[in-house]
Parts: sequence; C-alpha cells; structure tokens
Amino acid sequence: MKPIGDMLSNLGKGSGDRERPEGTPRGPEPEAEACPICGGLGYISYDVPPEHPLFGRAVPCGCPAAQRERALAVGPLQVLQDKRFETFLPDGIGLSHDQARTLRRAYERARAFAEDPQGWLVLRGGTGCGKTHLAAAIAHRLLERGVPVRFVNVPDLLDELRAAFSPDAETSYAERFWALREAPVLILDDLGAQQSTPWAQEKLFQLLDWRYNARRPTVITTNLPLEAFEPRLRSRLQDARLVEIVTILAPDFRRGGRPGGPELNILPLLREMTFETFRDRPELLPRERENLREAVAIARAFAEDPHGWLVLAGHYGSGKTHLAAAIANAVAARGIPALFVVVPDLLDWLRAAFHPRSDQPYDRRFDEVKLAPLLVLDDLGTESATPWAREKLYQLLNYRYLAAAPTVITTATPPENLDARLVARLSDEARVTVITLDLPPYRTPLRPGRRRPRPSSA
Repeated sequence: MKPIGDMLSNLGKGSGDRERPEGTPRGPEPEAEACPICGGLGYISYDVPPEHPLFGRAVPCGCPAAQRERALAVGPLQVLQDKRFETFLPDGIGLSHDQARTLRRAYERARAFAEDPQGWLVLRGGTGCGKTHLAAAIAHRLLERGVPVRFVNVPDLLDELRAAFSPDAETSYAERFWALREAPVLILDDLGAQQSTPWAQEKLFQLLDWRYNARRPTVITTNLPLEAFEPRLRSRLQDARLVEIVTILAPDFRRGGRPGGPELNILPLLREMTFETFRDRPELLPRERENLREAVAIARAFAEDPHGWLVLAGHYGSGKTHLAAAIANAVAARGIPALFVVVPDLLDWLRAAFHPRSDQPYDRRFDEVKLAPLLVLDDLGTESATPWAREKLYQLLNYRYLAAAPTVITTATPPENLDARLVARLSDEARVTVITLDLPPYRTPLRPGRRRPRPSSA
C-alpha cells in the first residue's frame, strides 16, 4: 500500500496524465494490492475512437473492488427501494397549477438525466417536495442500465471521510475521496444539511470543484437557495453551461403542504386579509393617507417580487399584520409556500421540540422555519427576552439575512428595545426595506379635538 502522502499527491492527476496504448483501460495507478486492470477503482474506461460504442462509458470491472463499489452505490439505496420513477406522482395531489408544473418539470428532467447523464442537475425545493425520491429514481435507473453511480447523503459522506482518518479504517481517506470524485455519476443528497465547519466546506468544494472542472455528471438535491452557499461553490452552481437548476414548489406531501405544521402556520386563519380587503381610511389626515398609500404600494411590489426583507413598523392596530398577511396570501396563491408565524408562538413551538414526546427534533423544526421560501414574523419584540430566545431569533434571522431569503417582519417595538445584533441587520438598506406606519389604530375612529359629524336632519 502506498503511503498516504504519496496517494494525496496523486489526487490532482487526471486519468489522461499517463500515456497508454489505445484500447487499454484507464484508472488510478495500480497498487500492490489493487486490481491490475482498474487499479482498485471498481470500473474502467477505454481509449477508443468517438464512434466506438464504449467511448465515454465507464464499465464495471469484474474484480472484488468493483463488487465493493457496487455495494457502496446500492447500500444507501436499500432504504429507498421504492423511490423509483414508476412510484413517483409527477403531477402530485391537490397542488396548484404552478406547484404541479414545477413538479412535472423536475420529473421530466430527472428521467432525461437518467437516460443520458450529462452535466449537473440540481433539484432544489422544500422538505418533502420529492427531491430525494427523484434522485434515488435516477440512481436506480442508472444501476439497472449498468452505469456505475454513487448515491450519498452529504452529512453521511462527511462522516465517512472523517472516519477514514482512523488507524482502523478499512480504506484510507485518499481512496474514499478518489472514489467519490472519479465516480462516473455522483448523486449528493441534501447538500447544505451538513454542519458547516471550515473543514466540511473545504472538502465539499474540493470534491465538487474537481467534478466541475472534469465535467463529471453530478446530481445534487438541496433545500437551500443559491445565496446560502459559500461564494466559490455558488459560482460553480450558477454556470448555466454545465448546471441545470430545477426548483420544485410543491409542499411537503407528508404535512399536507403546511410548512411548520398546522399548529404554527396561522396563514389559513388570515385568508380574509388580502390587499382587496385592506380598506382605505378617509378619517386620516392627508399626510397619514399618503403614508398608508406608500405602505400598500411597497407591500404590493414585494408580494409581486419577494426579494430581501420588508419590515413593517408602527403602532398596534395600524394595519401591519393585515399587510403582512396580504403579502403571504398573494405569494401562496401563486403556489409558493408561505409561513406566517407570531414570534412568541414560534419560540414556544421550538421549545416544545425538547419534550420527550415531541413528534419532531428541534433541528428539524428550526430548519422548517429558516428554510421557508417566504417567512413572515409577526410581532417581533413581544417575545420573552430571555438569552435563549434572543439567541434563537438571531440565529434564524442571521441565516435568512446571509441567504437573502424573502422575509417580512412586523414590529411595534422601538429599535432601542430590540437585540442590537438584529438592529444591525435591519439597518442594512441594501437588503432591508423599512416602512413605518405612522397612523392611529384602526380601532380609534376619532382623534382628540375632532368631532363626529352630526347626522343631517331629513
């Protein structure tokens, strides 16, 4: 076996770095204990003319290494045996037109990739929308056709690479990393779900950067927006010449399409709060009416193109919640999941995840909120200001700030009473639009000094 240093030094060498006669297989340099044909990689390719049927094809070797490679490919798929194209519902059930359209397109693109794996296919969408099902279906179809494929969950992949540094590991880190980067087709499930340590980010970038430069067929599933990835990886994913990104708007089929569950998302209770039902207020002063018209115009524009953050500030009863609900209802009507939560309720819901009988772990609940396509946080500042609450809110909002995820916030709390870290985020005019509703409450029909007009005598 070669020393680990020698093996790592060879990782940067492509299979074309060594001269070989036409028709001989390519692979890593054979080792004393490795297969002399495939070099322990598990598959081979041939230097043949483009018109040859084996040109560009990776063919499984017949050695034990090939059998181990197939076991590694099939192993994670054992629990996904039923996730095939034949069991996928490409039009969903009870979806809106836009949701069904995106699901159908993802299904069609996945089938096309399985028949001709070229370039990169990125399946992006919320939890439970069908991304993993389609990725597993691609893997099953490729294996049925004899095409070598590696299907790995990203957090598990990183755990395996870490474990490879153990003296008792059956295969070294270099061997595992080589097998991943050289895989004819690599499927990475749940990119972004891993713990984002510097080491994890660096390993993932090394792997994906090599496959990007080598133009190796790759499938990625993620529930993160592109803005959430570190800049180097994001630049690779944005290369339209190689990468096709398919976004699925379908909701989590296991929850009936309600992000955060029925106990958290109160948007169904606010379905009457729309822009059409937001009434004018003739009793306002001219300056106040102009303020209200401006707020409505900004809210409508945000609902049409939700980007960045919108903060609606003002006294209780000034119309902030109605406008926030109108935005969420307008976005949801187009098939984009919207999560509307009251901040104190959100924190109670997160705390409840620590109960032994909770149906979901805390991390999953937190991810449902932080990854919502549109998040509305109502009544920021009314929560109990414990250190835990402040930290959770900061973690949530800091993530969405860095990811530029569409977010609407309503608050009646003066900035000096909010967490200074949140105030710093809310003060960024490049990403955050703040509109202050300087209006009297709807429930106060008269101002001091104003008289109600007397009814005219008939």
